[in-house]
Amino acid sequence: MRVRDYQADDDADLYELSRIAFGGPREPGPRSYWSAHVGFTGLVAEDDGGLAGCVKVREYGQFFGGESVPMGGLANVAVHPHARGHGVANTLLDAALVHMRDRGQVVSALFPSAPALYRGRGWEQVGVYERVTLRVEALAMLPRPATRPVLRRAAEEDLPAVLDAYYALASTVDGMLDRSSASFRPEQPLEFDLIDLVPGPDGSVQGYLLADRPDGQQVICHDLVARDPLTALGLLANLGRWTGIVDEVSLRIVDPACWQFLVNQPVAHDIRNHPWMLRVVDLPAAVAARGWPMAEHLTPFAIDLDVTDEHAPWNAGRHRIVVEHGKVTCEPGGAGTVRVDARALGPWYAGSADSAMLRRAGLIDAAPADARMLDVLTGAPHPCRMANTF
Repeated sequence: MRVRDYQADDDADLYELSRIAFGGPREPGPRSYWSAHVGFTGLVAEDDGGLAGCVKVREYGQFFGGESVPMGGLANVAVHPHARGHGVANTLLDAALVHMRDRGQVVSALFPSAPALYRGRGWEQVGVYERVTLRVEALAMLPRPATRPVLRRAAEEDLPAVLDAYYALASTVDGMLDRSSASFRPEQPLEFDLIDLVPGPDGSVQGYLLADRPDGQQVICHDLVARDPLTALGLLANLGRWTGIVDEVSLRIVDPACWQFLVNQPVAHDIRNHPWMLRVVDLPAAVAARGWPMAEHLTPFAIDLDVTDEHAPWNAGRHRIVVEHGKVTCEPGGAGTVRVDARALGPWYAGSADSAMLRRAGLIDAAPADARMLDVLTGAPHPCRMANTF
């Protein structure tokens, strides 16, 4: 078996492989082929029987500590039935790690259909992608803002300001995607049925609502972003005005503050969660790329790690995390006081798990006092969230 880069000539074979693996129509649509999309690279595996497997690596940035970190988003991981059970997926993942490191994608995220496969290669569950379905009357009964925001339909010239409003939120929530990467088409928001905004001063946007109105009894809300509570309540009230027309609103939880503090949540409600996993691809580079808001408030210290990482051997061995003059760096060497499995690096980096959680899971081995400063650096544990799937 050999692994090589994706080429446009692979499109038809890749469509057939994905159709068999994930389901879909026999006849491809206009955007079914990989070449119809932008902002990605890909790897394919071949054996004597032809195309054996594939993986797509999307070019993303992901916010951690307020900074956009280069991230490779793995998608379309598929193995042809004739080749299953022969290590094709593992071979592709190992090749993808080298591929991402070479391209400067210092972390990698994915939505797992087979968690055990990805855990075996160093990815670990870190965050959530959540949707809640509410009766529309629940939104209609929310408190009305004292001053009703004026909404209007967004136009193409508003898109930069809409993106700025998204960044004002996304940069404060670890795990959110940077939508300026090549994987996002700038004009894409205009393709939704609803893109209503609340204008702010000097051409800015105070908040916006992005939604679809498909057939049936639902409005599907993709983004509800607001810079302040009055704007959020105004946007929620606008969704509530669908009362009598539709039965439900499917609300993607983009801003946890809006959902937790402004929506009157029923005593019992169902949230559909699609968890995602994270892996540190290049530890020193990932530490350099991340924001560390706490660092400027800390006196200088160092944490000595001894990393076990069979599948990204450049991460393996002893590293020293150094905090000094408000900066955090990762240097080779140190005493190896905190022994870390590769799977622990993602939850630590994201801040989704503290050292006590990782120790109970068998992912780190250290005295509690030796590992505690890892938690201080990231503010762990705290929720991590993504508002896009891939």
